[in-house]
Amino acid sequence: MNQPLAVVLLSGGLDSATSAAIALADGYEVIALSLSYGQRHQRELQAAKKVVAALDIKSHYIMDVNLSQWGGSSLTDELIDMPTDGVKPNLIPNTYVPGRNTVFIAIALSLAEAKGAEAIYLGINAVDYSGYPDCRPEYIEAFQKLASLSSKVGVEGKAIQLMAPLVKDSKADIVRRAMSLEVPIADTWSCYQGGDEPCGLCDSCRIRNRALIEAGYPELATPVLKS
Repeated sequence: MNQPLAVVLLSGGLDSATSAAIALADGYEVIALSLSYGQRHQRELQAAKKVVAALDIKSHYIMDVNLSQWGGSSLTDELIDMPTDGVKPNLIPNTYVPGRNTVFIAIALSLAEAKGAEAIYLGINAVDYSGYPDCRPEYIEAFQKLASLSSKVGVEGKAIQLMAPLVKDSKADIVRRAMSLEVPIADTWSCYQGGDEPCGLCDSCRIRNRALIEAGYPELATPVLKS
């Protein structure tokens, strides 16, 4: 009997790498999909390649979708200053990329249906998220309805399932799950900045470092780089 297929949206960060490891543990053969979307740097895509190799994933697509053509985010427009003063409650930061998850999941649905995959695994997390509207459970629920309506397999009653196994986990819990699944955390990249080392100052670095310390792995946290 053939092993079932799942597409994993793999950014190269901790959450998506853990989601890929969960898909493998769930018994799926994984197809990894990474997007070059006009972000400031390519470090996360380099990390995605390392994760693919470490988890022995055989199929990895890297697709260009240049959202930087119209900007709207500090991740895709270098004229917009990157916030470095911490996450603000109830405020969507300028690192939010308009429509990014909607575009990414739509592409993943196309890939999944073309390859006969049963599921798409997402590293979306709502507990420690930075205020992004497309990281909420209700967003996934709404997109699941769209996936059922918009595809041939959905009309035939075999809709591709959107899996967000980390959506309600704390970031520290994600670290613990990653360690238990032998995710190569040191190979992942979460920093919004490029460079040789993570900056330690951006929202993503702060959230990651706090989680690593809370989970009991302070040695994996990165120091704040001096300007």
